[in-house]
Amino acid sequence: MGSAELPRVRCDVRVRAALPRVWDLVTDIHLPARLSPELQRVAWLDGALRPVVGARFEGHNSHRLLGEWRTVSQVVTLEEHRVFAWAVLDEDGRFGEPARDPARALASWCYELDADGDGTRLRQKAVLGPGRSGVTLAVEYRPDRKEEIISLRLEELRAGMEETLHGITALAERAG
Repeated sequence: MGSAELPRVRCDVRVRAALPRVWDLVTDIHLPARLSPELQRVAWLDGALRPVVGARFEGHNSHRLLGEWRTVSQVVTLEEHRVFAWAVLDEDGRFGEPARDPARALASWCYELDADGDGTRLRQKAVLGPGRSGVTLAVEYRPDRKEEIISLRLEELRAGMEETLHGITALAERAG
């Protein structure tokens, strides 16, 4: 599959808070663990303390059907008050050969922000692949159900993204 064909999902919200406030929330890698149904905890790696291109962090996830697993993510784009993106890597080889190259990410995630009047337009996007993932394994096991498997996973991700975005919105708007 080419990158244009990779499964993807996108959600967006309008936050009634200034862009710098929303930026501070989305670049706090610990916050999604408080808001997401799947991500349980995160920690910076290699002495990193904040997002910079190349910085890495580990995430610990839990899913009722997939169990628990660890991923390592690498910040791939950081444009102050605009874009925060990271590639999720399979450094532990859970889905095949260990993947440490962002070009072989099992997923890529991104927040995009734009000033919108007196608030902020916040978008979150996820792309599955091109590296191997749990979705890849499920499709290999049941190729006849490929579309259903991908659709179900994208819906799960969408639901988690909506929860996360609504949580960020509530925190940003409460803080003023």
